[in-house]
Amino acid sequence: MNAENTRKRLVLGNWKLHGNLADNATLLAAVRAGAVGQTAEIGVCVPFPYLAQAGAALAGSPVSWGAQDVSTHEKGAYTGEVSAPMLADLGCRWALVGHSERRSYHAESNDYVAAKAAAALKAGITPVVCVGETLEQHEAGKTLDVIAEQLAPVLALGAEQVARTVIAYEPVWAIGTGLSATPEQAQEVHAAIRAQLRTLGAAVAEVRILYGGSVKPASAAGLFAQPDIDGGLIGGAALVADDFLKIAAA
Repeated sequence: MNAENTRKRLVLGNWKLHGNLADNATLLAAVRAGAVGQTAEIGVCVPFPYLAQAGAALAGSPVSWGAQDVSTHEKGAYTGEVSAPMLADLGCRWALVGHSERRSYHAESNDYVAAKAAAALKAGITPVVCVGETLEQHEAGKTLDVIAEQLAPVLALGAEQVARTVIAYEPVWAIGTGLSATPEQAQEVHAAIRAQLRTLGAAVAEVRILYGGSVKPASAAGLFAQPDIDGGLIGGAALVADDFLKIAAA
């Protein structure tokens, strides 16, 4: 546990499968305006079709943008895939990898998630590596073991690579359910993740670790006050500019 957290706080919005051109324009304009003067770093991860719109709306602002997934392939006969160089071409700073919905609905393995992280890093994009346990695993007391297994292939990329990532802990049982880990529960897992990162050296130990899972304006301050929680990966609340900005302000 750190005596003082000097890491720059980061709040990323994950729009998931939401959005249209008109609503996006309103939301992006509000987030852009509200981000001025915020001390936390702010970004949004939007569906692939809206990356160009996000880039145009946010260019020159404090708000960065990114994608919700990335291919392991750079180019070729991979219909439907979107490569890291393509994302870089659109100015993306972030790419989510290993979100629980990808792991669950698309059977993405820990090794596959690490390969996606490596592809993003090669293109100069910061992968946001998502980890988290299911309710069954949580109730069985396997949380830390599951997280360690999910992170192992990512850590195997090496200290230089891992130092350029962001980790996001999202307990699967808290995503979109209205449930949220208590600040103390979240801190315990974040501290364990940091201990795992620390095995690769001091620089890697300073990688930012975000919390996600039904974060709301009312719960954000308590979570962000914990010494190893460096910000949030925000789902539903990221679709409401006022809520998202209140979370960032926390």
